[in-house]
Amino acid sequence: MAANGTGTKPCSGVAKTSVELDFRSGARIEDLNRLIREFSKQDQREYDDHRALEIHTAKDFIFSMLGMVQKLDQKLPVANEYLLLSGGVREGVVDMDLEELSVYIRGTDYDMDFTLLVPALKLHDRNQPVTLDMRHSALCHSWLSLRLFDEGTINKWKDCCTIVDHINGGANYFFSPTRVADWFHDAIAVVLAEIQKKPQRGMPKVEKVERNGTVISIVLAVGSSRMLYDIIPVVSFKGWPAVAQSWLMENHFWDGKITEEEVISGFYLVPASSLNGKRENEWRLSFARSEVQLKKCISSSLMQAYQACKAIIMKLLSRPKAISPYHLRSMMLWACDRLPATFLAQEEYAADFLLGLIDDLQHCLVNRSCPNYFIPQCNMFEHLSDEAAVLHARKLSSVRSDPAEHLRTAIEHAKAANRLTQDVHRRGSSSGTPSPSSDAGSGDNRQPDDRLAKKLQQLVTENPGKSISVFINPDDVTRPHFRIDDKFF
Repeated sequence: MAANGTGTKPCSGVAKTSVELDFRSGARIEDLNRLIREFSKQDQREYDDHRALEIHTAKDFIFSMLGMVQKLDQKLPVANEYLLLSGGVREGVVDMDLEELSVYIRGTDYDMDFTLLVPALKLHDRNQPVTLDMRHSALCHSWLSLRLFDEGTINKWKDCCTIVDHINGGANYFFSPTRVADWFHDAIAVVLAEIQKKPQRGMPKVEKVERNGTVISIVLAVGSSRMLYDIIPVVSFKGWPAVAQSWLMENHFWDGKITEEEVISGFYLVPASSLNGKRENEWRLSFARSEVQLKKCISSSLMQAYQACKAIIMKLLSRPKAISPYHLRSMMLWACDRLPATFLAQEEYAADFLLGLIDDLQHCLVNRSCPNYFIPQCNMFEHLSDEAAVLHARKLSSVRSDPAEHLRTAIEHAKAANRLTQDVHRRGSSSGTPSPSSDAGSGDNRQPDDRLAKKLQQLVTENPGKSISVFINPDDVTRPHFRIDDKFF
């Protein structure tokens, strides 16, 4: 039977289309994927031979400085193991509070940023689960008694401790994160003043040294590059904390890709307290070493979506600073556990990953619940007030309604940062600013640095976004003692 004048059957529905749309915003998934790729391109740092040599020169300067800090009063371990992470504290590479940090902007204040964890104390001789004193602390936090260490260590550090009478009599020295940070900042200031009395040609220029809570931020100008180092005094442990032991019993996305031994090789206490904790005594557990390993198992498309999402929320949720990029990183790790690896490996799903991360963050805000990936019983949003949670959830709702526009804004910010960086490079080149190799002497003397620059460029190209462990002997800072994930150089 004809349903209309043409004698054709009525249309049963809208014709199917091959164009995939986001239900909430109406944005074309293909367009979102294109914008994410464009953001990744603009956000990517470029490393030529010259830049690689500048990175190496800045690294050597920082390590030489720390070697001098160790010799100043012998507090730091003689043979130390640092963890160098790509990205500053503000990028969420470590679970630190951002409220006390000054605002630094890429392009305006620096070109590249790193976080360096410097062990003030090490406990590396234990194979059993490490039991910490959490009686006075919130979950994921602990006090640290120096009773775990020998008498010589106690005598060296007692001026950086708070003293509590022990139940069995005598004094119990608790390692104080704020006092350690005070000592560390003062020691670095003394060493830098000494270095600057005898400046050498090609040596980095210290543009800024700033204490941000318990983080020491140093901006170095090397040739035409500016590098931000966020340096954090920490306590380093081998093994795994007992409070996170149950996490090892669960199934995880990295099972079969890396070994458990790689994941649980060690952890840190970083100088950060809980909302109601005693700031002068409380440290926060950090699994930064494990996260370096887990990062190897995350697909490039998910990582691109995470970086784009991070750029959006850092601008949008910058005030009040209740949300850290580290929270988003934790949600990404939970998503890796929740979703099939075959799904997360699809390059064309980057837009879905971005939208999913926004949805996850909004869900966590509405419920004021963001479980720590390694200690799920620790809620990292417990400190949020209802008002702050609702405020941030509403801001995220605007992103979810028009993700393409927010991606375009993030791309423009990345382009502006790149233009500022290029302007600095041009000014540095035209003004004749000494480069790290400008005092190298003859061509023969320059060859080792040239080879090293090429080697560093190759490492960066082959290991995009990966973090670096650095091993250093303060009596010999001339050789590159560093590791990218499981590769040694």
